[in-house]
Amino acid sequence: MKRRILVLEQHARKLEPDPASRKKARKQVITYTETFLNRVEKEKAFVETAGNGIGLLASPVSEQPMSMSKALRLLHEHVDTPGLNPASGGHLGYIPGGGIYYAALGDYMADIMNRYAGYFYASPGAVRMENMLLKWAASLIGYPATAAGNLSSGGSIANLSAVVTAREAKKIKARDVEKGVIYLTTHAHHCIEKALRIAGLGESVIRHIRVDAQYRMDRVALENQIRKDKKEGLNPWLVVASAGTTDTGSIDPLEEIARVARKYSLWFHIDAAYGGFFVLTKTGKKKLKGLELSDSIVLDPHKGLFLPYGLGLVLVKKKEHLLRAHQFQANYLQDSSPDPEEEHSPADLSAELTKHFRGLRLWLPLKLHGIKPFRACLEEKLLLAEYFYKEIQKAGFETGAEPELSVVTYRYIPRNGKKLAEKDINLFNERLIKEVQKDGRIFISSTLLDNRFMLRFACLSFRTHLHTVDLLLKILKEKVRKLERAL
Repeated sequence: MKRRILVLEQHARKLEPDPASRKKARKQVITYTETFLNRVEKEKAFVETAGNGIGLLASPVSEQPMSMSKALRLLHEHVDTPGLNPASGGHLGYIPGGGIYYAALGDYMADIMNRYAGYFYASPGAVRMENMLLKWAASLIGYPATAAGNLSSGGSIANLSAVVTAREAKKIKARDVEKGVIYLTTHAHHCIEKALRIAGLGESVIRHIRVDAQYRMDRVALENQIRKDKKEGLNPWLVVASAGTTDTGSIDPLEEIARVARKYSLWFHIDAAYGGFFVLTKTGKKKLKGLELSDSIVLDPHKGLFLPYGLGLVLVKKKEHLLRAHQFQANYLQDSSPDPEEEHSPADLSAELTKHFRGLRLWLPLKLHGIKPFRACLEEKLLLAEYFYKEIQKAGFETGAEPELSVVTYRYIPRNGKKLAEKDINLFNERLIKEVQKDGRIFISSTLLDNRFMLRFACLSFRTHLHTVDLLLKILKEKVRKLERAL
């Protein structure tokens, strides 16, 4: 047996490269990433290739190792070239993730050290760091010292955690689900209704409250529906507002909804995954007044703080609600010492036990940059949206509501001397977006508002600046002229 163990050891030790091998591999990876960063301003935001990366499948995982140079060639050709380049400043389609450099270094160190960030006992420093970041975020939105939260993998899991916490806080049992009523709008992010289903609330009564002309929840309609539901013997218990919808960037009337929630004893949750960090700016703080009145809230540092994908944040105003929903103890963890009262472990405040040290990717950029450039970048995006909103109208486009944050909806109505049917206008704009995406220098997306095919300007990349927006305006004008000539 010993002989067999020693033979296996020789093979297993290959998982620990020697210093020279590490240096060589690291140099190749750094050269690859530096080449990307040095060219990112010039590269297209969207690329269609023949096969769209299917060539990767021609090199399956095997028993034999591959050289780093060959692996990087596969990566470049079949992964990093086709499709959307989210790191590009020309990504103006969806709410982009950022990818600031120091966050990558934080992830690098977190992966090398592999600190287990789930329990205070295992890594007190990692837990203290994450809790410190959560307290900082809570102070931004005006939550009290009783608040607690968790750094999750993104807004979807963060919203799920908030839904589960609300369910437990309101003591919703299986027998109560069918009579329980939940209120939101059709513009709430789809991860909310997905979370409701996963949390066992899919058979609840889901009320989609009417929105106003700016696609914000109508407070009067909300209150009227709650009254009606109570008269019918139902149990209204949860209302979900949006602080920056995905489609239009709209902010629901948070203070008004909070008053209604308090009046009828509903849990008030805010999905501020996209818009929440705009509170760092003077303009955003004014527009987002009322965040502090919620019972729970979600923000995404991988959106508003420009970090790489994979970091959401949930906060609950009263820590005991999070604990009641998530805390559990196992026999094999009996050696762990009790947490200090002020430093609860993430494993007790979330569904995760195995937890990556996500806090380092947030802490390191905040410490190395300071908050000032983040605030400036967010303010810049607000102004770029205002700029685009005005300039696209000058170019003859029809726009949606004036932007509240950094999303603008717009479309072009061809001027061909006759009134076009709505379906023909929609078709023209479908062709227009395909032309822009085919060009590739800028990536934009679309949505459907009241059966109108609308283009979306979603500005949140830290690499998007004035020249990027001017380029989009130029491309749109060029493509419109081309398509109008073809009518």
